Amino acid sequence: MRAVVQRVSQASVSVDGVCTGAIGPGLLVLACIESGDGEAELAWMARKLVQLRIFADAHGAMNRSLLDVNGELLAISQFTLAGDCRKGNRPSFVRAERPERAAPMFADWLHTLSVQLGKPVPSGVFGADMQVSLVNDGPVTLWLQSPGGEASRTS
Repeated sequence: MRAVVQRVSQASVSVDGVCTGAIGPGLLVLACIESGDGEAELAWMARKLVQLRIFADAHGAMNRSLLDVNGELLAISQFTLAGDCRKGNRPSFVRAERPERAAPMFADWLHTLSVQLGKPVPSGVFGADMQVSLVNDGPVTLWLQSPGGEASRTS
């Protein structure tokens, strides 16, 4: 599983002009389930996101987690994170999990995140054309790859 994580002061996602999710301070997560990912990869990513210490403490150091700051999380499914651009000029998305498998996995992952955060996790609509707006705080942007993810299996 791959994710691009952005610390935000606010973020929202809309589909066909209708807002499907919005948050205040917290994390915007663009996530991709890759071929071969399973429960272990999804659990690792959920745990990592909730415990990732990228919020400022009293001294201004990035030492607090989403739980510590009572932050929110907006999760967006984005298969294009699996894009391989090493050959040619058109990305290959063969590493992305098939939609019929990825959609229920993403829904389960959202549930896991909600349980770990103790609050609902808004999201976009799986497979839809979405418009995402955000105010990156910092800016802080990180790229995460689960240890058992596709990149580690093919490296």
